[in-house]
Amino acid sequence: TPLKLAKALQEAGVPIWGTPFDAIDLAEDRERFGRLLDKLGIPQSEHGFAYSLDEARQVAARIGYPLLVRPSYVLGGRAMAIVYDDEALSTFGEEAKVAAEGRAFLLDRYLEDAVELDVDAVGDGRHVVIGGVMEHIEEAGVHSGDSACVLPPFRVPAAELATVRDYTIRLGQALGVKGLLNVQFAIQGHRVYVLEVNPRASRTVPFVSKATGVPLAKVAARVMAGQTLEAAGLPGEPAVYGYFVKEAVLPFRKLPGSDARLGPEMHSTGEVMGHAPDFAHAFAKASLGAGEDLPDRGMALLSVNDNDKRFVVNLGHDLRDLGFGLVATHGTAAKLAEAGLPVRSVNKVAQGSPHVVDLIRQGDVQMVINTPIGSMAFEDGAEIRLTALRQRVPLVTTISAALAVVGAIRAVRQEALAVRSLQEHYRLSGASGEE
Repeated sequence: TPLKLAKALQEAGVPIWGTPFDAIDLAEDRERFGRLLDKLGIPQSEHGFAYSLDEARQVAARIGYPLLVRPSYVLGGRAMAIVYDDEALSTFGEEAKVAAEGRAFLLDRYLEDAVELDVDAVGDGRHVVIGGVMEHIEEAGVHSGDSACVLPPFRVPAAELATVRDYTIRLGQALGVKGLLNVQFAIQGHRVYVLEVNPRASRTVPFVSKATGVPLAKVAARVMAGQTLEAAGLPGEPAVYGYFVKEAVLPFRKLPGSDARLGPEMHSTGEVMGHAPDFAHAFAKASLGAGEDLPDRGMALLSVNDNDKRFVVNLGHDLRDLGFGLVATHGTAAKLAEAGLPVRSVNKVAQGSPHVVDLIRQGDVQMVINTPIGSMAFEDGAEIRLTALRQRVPLVTTISAALAVVGAIRAVRQEALAVRSLQEHYRLSGASGEE
């Protein structure tokens, strides 16, 4: 809303503190933003712009599927979708066209198997200082508001992190940001792509501020009022001690009939934070805080898409090592059996009883790992996910999150969770913890 109001306010002669309106428009208008990235030599995924479905189909023919479709000037991932075919493009492209309100909507090549990063920073018009770099647990394509994330990153090599910091600073300076800045990246292979730049406060600012002990909103307000970053108390990137995990609180259990399927459009209604010296314990705390119990034993049901079958064998070995029994739909079970893992094969719902939903209803399953993909996911997996929610069986919908859950279960078995306050953490680490 404030981004949309900025133009009218400026035209009415109202002074606007902070980042100039033209910089806001440059970052939000996907077409202008694409030209800025080209000028700076910063990679972005192959993309195109469209004002109509016919133009969108032409872009799809040039780039190929899957595509991420998104309008400009929206928050929460509204009208964003990953599309895998012409039929889905017709449906979601029309939604994006309406949400774009006369502006172009963007079609990006969807970066599969990419790691996504969020960066919060503050600029004073000349200099940009990074507040924190966060790594998403879920792969790129899940909205940042729904993905768990960890500060600092724990899987990304130092070279890629250096590139992320460099791109953030250069973009903030090119836009002349005065105040808060959020940049989202995807790393595929060893290449860093910029997904989007938001010259405003992001939902992760409170999380980063609590983790580092540096009040970013206070610093940004002082900068917008005319102070330099150094005078406002942020001369450089703050240190982070230990690991902080942000986990989304999702509403699916309170919305009967909803499909617990994560994607580009945001569903989260809140978030929690867990802290520990290592990632696994921090993730365990965040999961518990979000109301997601970690199962300690029992039967794990696996039903994963074809793209994830290459990861499912390692996941199966990890679960067996922890003492879990394995049950899987036929395709997933075949992959596990090929690797010598003992697994019970079970029907999908459409294949008739006894099927996966029967097992969940009977209380025979203590954890469900179901990774949907594409348009068929609504039909094939929706009932599995819905039944798991109704039965309050822990449900994981991405392989990356499943690996994190398994690591957390292992860590808690080896060493019980311990608790200390943020104030005690600040005192022991030397962070300021300023309110």
